[in-house]
Amino acid sequence: MAQENIVRHESRVDRQQREARNQHYGLTIWFTGLSGSGKSTLSVALEERLATMGCRTYRLDGDNVRTGLCRDLTFSPNDRIENIRRIGEVAGLFRDAGIINLTAFISPYRQDREMARALADEGDFIEVFVDAPLDVCETRDPKGLYAKARAGNIPNFTGISAPYEPPEEPELTVHTDANTLGECVDQLVDYLLTQGYIEASLSQDASASANA
Repeated sequence: MAQENIVRHESRVDRQQREARNQHYGLTIWFTGLSGSGKSTLSVALEERLATMGCRTYRLDGDNVRTGLCRDLTFSPNDRIENIRRIGEVAGLFRDAGIINLTAFISPYRQDREMARALADEGDFIEVFVDAPLDVCETRDPKGLYAKARAGNIPNFTGISAPYEPPEEPELTVHTDANTLGECVDQLVDYLLTQGYIEASLSQDASASANA
């Protein structure tokens, strides 16, 4: 009944106006992969590169979000679904603001990632599979989570006691075990430029500033 009393209130400044001012589209770059694959590290580095190009960005990270917006959620399958639903809705708000938002979440289930994609218009959602073998991810484990999971101290841990379903058709796959961080960022920026998500002039301006 309460839903019947809700009426969406539209702004007089629309998304197209915001994107024209920004010189880039509002879109979601959704990083997915095992814990330790490099999602957060890559999203931080890409955001920094985009910022130097003059892009307006915001980064949503798994641990950060769980300290606030999703602090009431566990890592049970149902709570994982709700976690991704909330992030998908927030990402949509950033897209409407004309902002490039970067999300770094394990998001282990394909249907959950498709749920987040379904909230976006065609072409507004770029799924990036951050691909690294499990054994490599375990060696990058500064918090010791894999060791705790293998000892049975962390239930529902993706890759150990809970499944990870790799994307079947991601827009991009980056191999953080085979390429440097800089090479992975270059791959992502090249994609955004060649697909027309950001204007080439932003890249040229950034290069000119760096060489000034």
